[in-house]
Amino acid sequence: MKKLIRSLGLLFSLVALTVVISACGSKPLSARNVYKTDQQSKTITWGVKADTRLFGLLDTKDGKIKGFEVDLATALTKQMLGKDAKAKFIQVTSSTRMPMLKNGNIDAIIATMTNTPERRKQVTFSNTYFFAGQSLLVKKGSSIKNVKDLNKQKGTVLGVVGSDSVENVAKVAPDAKVLQLTDYAQAMTALKSGQGQALTTDNGILYGMSVQNPGYEVTGGTFVSEPYGIAMDKGQMPFRNATNQALTELRANGTYNKLLHKWFHNVKGFDYKEAAKE
Repeated sequence: MKKLIRSLGLLFSLVALTVVISACGSKPLSARNVYKTDQQSKTITWGVKADTRLFGLLDTKDGKIKGFEVDLATALTKQMLGKDAKAKFIQVTSSTRMPMLKNGNIDAIIATMTNTPERRKQVTFSNTYFFAGQSLLVKKGSSIKNVKDLNKQKGTVLGVVGSDSVENVAKVAPDAKVLQLTDYAQAMTALKSGQGQALTTDNGILYGMSVQNPGYEVTGGTFVSEPYGIAMDKGQMPFRNATNQALTELRANGTYNKLLHKWFHNVKGFDYKEAAKE
């Protein structure tokens, strides 16, 4: 029996040692050079939204996600890695994009993500590629004309989980009630069914929703600045530097403005030139 116990003890010790050695030999995701890996594979994996018209929306006819951010990510990939490089897209939401980045499922997030001090504690942002502002979407003829009306009437505002929009509303309209949904499609459905008097998020997203739903309009101007940045994990400075350089080059060669004009020039009420400011 003692011999058996000694043998088992030795076996457990070897297993434990193997685990330790394996752990020491593997690098945490944050320590890996994502850009170097992408250069070798000639591929960048981007996290994009599939429920946000104009920025990233799933086309049910061909199963592809289409929008300004998808086109911009494609252009950035080729600018960073060469004309034969490939942009790979994985669908994310406001609540899943950060975990997916941290888990290594995607290399970077380009999904209407506002660069905020709180988020900078977790990720590194590129330079701003789109200047948005938070606003409200309401049914045409609504008594809600701005965020102050929402506060006075103690109305219900709809938002999306994982977005900073709900927190912003709580600051400027503390008397308003808040209902958070999983994604923008659900939020729009809730607005149509009367579960809330207004839907809030960035104006670029709301204008896209108003195009898709003619009975609704963006109102009240903007009450919070929302600069969008491409997010990558902490420590990925080579990727960030290459991204910023590529953004500068795309602006200089006219590609950026062409893409912006393609998606926003005919959106009534939206100043796409203001969104493109540097």
